[in-house]
Amino acid sequence: MIQGIGAAAGVAIGKAFVLPNWEWSLPDTQVNPVDLAKEFERLYEGIRTSKDEIEFIKREFREVVGPEESSIFDAHLAILDDPVFMSEIRGIIERQYKAAEVAVKEAIDHFVAMFDLLDDEYMKERAVDIKDVGNRLLKHLLGAPEVTLPSDTQPYILVAKELSPSQLAHLNPTYVLGIVTMMGGKTSHSSIMARALGIPLVAGLENKILTPIQTGDLLVMDGETGVIQLYPDELTLKEYTSRRAKQQRKKEQLELLATVDAVTKDGVQLRLAGNISSVKELDMALKYGAQGVGLFRTEFLYMDRSSFPTEEEQFEVYKLVAEKVGNETVVIRTLDIGGDKHLDYFQLPDEQNPFLGYRAIRISLDRKDMFKTQMTAILRASHYGNIKMMFPMISSVEEVQAAKAVLNEVKEELDQQGVPYNRNIPVGIMIEVPAAVMIADLLAEEVDFFSIGTNDLVQYVLAVDRMNEQIAHMYHPYHPGVLRMIRMTVEAARRVGIDISVCGEMAADERSLPLWLEMGISDLSMSPQALLKVKHRALNTLASEARETAKSCFRHRTSTETEEILTAFAGRSGIPLGAGAEVKGKSS
Repeated sequence: MIQGIGAAAGVAIGKAFVLPNWEWSLPDTQVNPVDLAKEFERLYEGIRTSKDEIEFIKREFREVVGPEESSIFDAHLAILDDPVFMSEIRGIIERQYKAAEVAVKEAIDHFVAMFDLLDDEYMKERAVDIKDVGNRLLKHLLGAPEVTLPSDTQPYILVAKELSPSQLAHLNPTYVLGIVTMMGGKTSHSSIMARALGIPLVAGLENKILTPIQTGDLLVMDGETGVIQLYPDELTLKEYTSRRAKQQRKKEQLELLATVDAVTKDGVQLRLAGNISSVKELDMALKYGAQGVGLFRTEFLYMDRSSFPTEEEQFEVYKLVAEKVGNETVVIRTLDIGGDKHLDYFQLPDEQNPFLGYRAIRISLDRKDMFKTQMTAILRASHYGNIKMMFPMISSVEEVQAAKAVLNEVKEELDQQGVPYNRNIPVGIMIEVPAAVMIADLLAEEVDFFSIGTNDLVQYVLAVDRMNEQIAHMYHPYHPGVLRMIRMTVEAARRVGIDISVCGEMAADERSLPLWLEMGISDLSMSPQALLKVKHRALNTLASEARETAKSCFRHRTSTETEEILTAFAGRSGIPLGAGAEVKGKSS
């Protein structure tokens, strides 16, 4: 038995296919100075070809898992545009008269070595991205073929020293039972992609395996606990086969809940909506029984293109989403770029702290023309369905008032043109920063609803970057400070009588259900994949017991105590679905 890092949950049993290491051995040849222009042309042509290839992979992967996960490849495109990386390559060619492929290889080695010296797991994992991009560029400069995966249809567990996002994007999830990597951890791009694809992954096995895994070796793996069993005996095989079968049965049973309302055992009704980035994600959410859209991340309409989407392009998408959900609500968030979300055609400033910088509503209010175009499209679509408009990253009353002033301008223009729209379209804001919580009573008088974005709220309240492996353990949604801020927001909304919902990852964590029931939050919005498990938890929960559990959480002083209480409660109420007895509630 080998203990690694559980990076993507799930049990897999199968024979290993070991992916060969992609190592380049290049002769250190020099170029005649008169041929330098030719080397630069080869380099630029390789960059152009690599960019086109990455864009193609990104579009293909987006069709499988949606735009948010596929945006990982934006980081790869950014490397090919990075002035420091490219300057290093050009400098080696120009000053040392080396061939383009040699210069690329030396630049890769330089930056990877530099990242590996940093005492930061997150930055070390970004070195994989540099190698991925560099290998792609080298492949084109050398005319080398791709490293191929098994071509037959026999399922396998893929084993590699490290797996790049590009390699993972080419995998067929039907035949890949699981993935084992020697390097990496939970925050690597490959781990994020594996979770999106639903492929179990165990990482971080380097220096833990005495006998190297060979192609054809039988493995069992648990992507949740991080355990690998090499050469399993019959008893182990039986145990993991049973565990895998239970997972499959649970998945099938959960799918029975798609048409069932989320109602607790004692009759408390919840409304579970979907977080979406595209029409494809909406279709998945509706398949799993989502009651409308609680968060439409519109920034993904702006990605994978060379210019801003037109009013007409946006209108058609918003209208289609509204029509697909019928009478249910669609909450459309205005553009939220900046931080870790960038557009190729819109230059954002280099900032030391981009998450605290020029982003979201700050950009929209600064670029009024762009803001009005989006608002016009949303208002026009509101004629065709139950649409609400929401502004992100609000931190002051002035921002809300300024955004509403722009909205009123757009309404006047549509009135003059005789274009129909919902004149009383509800307007809300995301509660994501501590300042918004502290003035929630003032903000509540300006808007029709709040939506608590717990992902950013936790990050800003605790001053913890959850993608930084060194401090990721400090990113804790159940921190007393976070829970108090959520409660303050709810109380402010209740006093004024506006609606309130939760749309961050805490909404998708079934253990949090007692908190929402105790605070009186009945509207939750989450990724399509989380809808059924949260609904299952609700169906097997007594709201009265859950509220008492949550009250005790607010009396505790540490995150650990609260998490233990909520986890224990979820364990007690998480009865497996039986032959219909637990599948209750009327059809949606």
